[in-house]
Amino acid sequence: MRTVAVIGAGYVGLPTAAVLAHFGHRVVLAEREPHRLATLQSGRSPIVEEGLEEMLKGGVATRRLTFVADAAVAVADADVIFLCVPTPQGDDGAADLSYVIAAAKEISSSLKAGAIVVDKSTVPVGTARLVEEALGRTDVFVVSNPEFLREGTAVDDSLHPDRIVIGSTHPAAATVVGDLFSATRAPIVITDTATAETIKYASNAFLATKLSFINAIAGLCEAVGADVRDLTLGLGYDKRIGFEFMSPGPGWGGSCLPKDTAALISIAADHDYDFSLLKGAVATNEEQIERVVAKIATAAGGLEGATIGIWGLTFKANTDDRRCSPALDIASRLVQRGAIVQAFDPTIAAGESAGDLAGITTVADPYLAASGASAVALLTEWREFRWLDFTKVRDAMATPSIVDARNLLDPAAIRRLGITYAGIGRP
Repeated sequence: MRTVAVIGAGYVGLPTAAVLAHFGHRVVLAEREPHRLATLQSGRSPIVEEGLEEMLKGGVATRRLTFVADAAVAVADADVIFLCVPTPQGDDGAADLSYVIAAAKEISSSLKAGAIVVDKSTVPVGTARLVEEALGRTDVFVVSNPEFLREGTAVDDSLHPDRIVIGSTHPAAATVVGDLFSATRAPIVITDTATAETIKYASNAFLATKLSFINAIAGLCEAVGADVRDLTLGLGYDKRIGFEFMSPGPGWGGSCLPKDTAALISIAADHDYDFSLLKGAVATNEEQIERVVAKIATAAGGLEGATIGIWGLTFKANTDDRRCSPALDIASRLVQRGAIVQAFDPTIAAGESAGDLAGITTVADPYLAASGASAVALLTEWREFRWLDFTKVRDAMATPSIVDARNLLDPAAIRRLGITYAGIGRP
C-alpha cells in the first residue's frame, strides 16, 4: 500500500481521497479553506454526494484518512500526490491553470525524491510539462490521470470506473499510479501525457454533443408530433448508440461540460483548427435553454408580473452543485423578463437569496413553490417530485400548468387532474 497526498477537497479530490483510503492506502488530504477543513475534521462531508460521508467516516475510523491545511505538510511523506485543484474557465474560454501551477510550486521543496505528482484536475494539453517546470525538480515524476467522475455518483464511479487513463513518459511511474486503482479491476489505458489530457476533453465534448443531439431531436419530435421517449428506446437498443446521455432536458450544464467544451474549442483555435461540430453543440444547448424559457412563458400566458414556481435549481439531482446549472440559468432569465420566481430545491434552505440566487425567492417545499403560480417548471430531476400530491399542487396554483423539462412525470396522470402538461419532445 502507498502513502498518498491529495491536494484539494472538492468534487474530485474528496471522492478520490476517500476511495483511495477505502482501498487501503494511507491518504493525507490537504484543504486550506477553513470551514471546509473544519467540516471534514468533524467527520462530515462539505458536499452532497451519495455514500461519500460514510466512506469518509470509514477512512477516519481506520486512520487511513487524515486532513491537514498545509499542502506542503501533506506531501512530505507521500509516494504519490494528486493535484485536485480548480481549473476554472477564463474569459477567453481556456482553462485557468493558476491554481495548478501555484499548487505545484507550493509543494515542490517538500517532495521526497522519486515522488509522483499526478494531474487529476481537467487540464489542457501541455499542462504536464508546465507542472514539471513549476516543480523545478528532476528527481520527481509528473503523470496525467484525468478523472471521469459524475457528480451524484462519484463514489460509485470511483469504485467501479469504466477505465483508468494514465499519461506518462515514465513507465515505472505510470505503473505505480495504475496499481493504486488495481482493486477496481478496470481496464488501464497507458499513453503519453498529451493524449491522456485530450481524452478527458474529448470524452466530455462527446457527451455534450450527444445531449445536444437528443435535445435537438426532441425539438423535431414536437414539430412532427413524435414522442421522444419512444424514439430514444428505438435509438438506444442500437449497440452503437446506447441509452446513456439520451434523456432530453433543459440543457446541459454543471462544472465540467460547459467549461471543458469551451476549453477544447479554445485549444483547437490555438492550433488553427475550427471545431465547428463542437461549436454547434454549444449553440444548440443555448437554444435549448431559451426553448424551455419560451415553454414556461407560453404555459404562464406571459412572464411580466407572472408568478412562476420552480422545482429544482441544481444542475442535476443528488448534488448540491449549482455551477453552470441550466435550471438556475432558466430561473434567472425568468426573473430578468419580469417574472416573480419562487423555487424549491432539496439542497437550498428557505430564504436563501445570496449570490447566484439573487432575485429568486427560495421556499421550504414544492407546494409553496407552486402556491399562486401561473406555471410550475420542473427543472431538476429530483425523484421526490415524481411522488408529489398533484391534487394539492393543482389547488395551490393560480393556473394549473406544469412544464416538465425532465420528462419525469406521467403526462396522462397529470392531465387527468386538470393540469396542463408540457414536456420535452412529447405530445
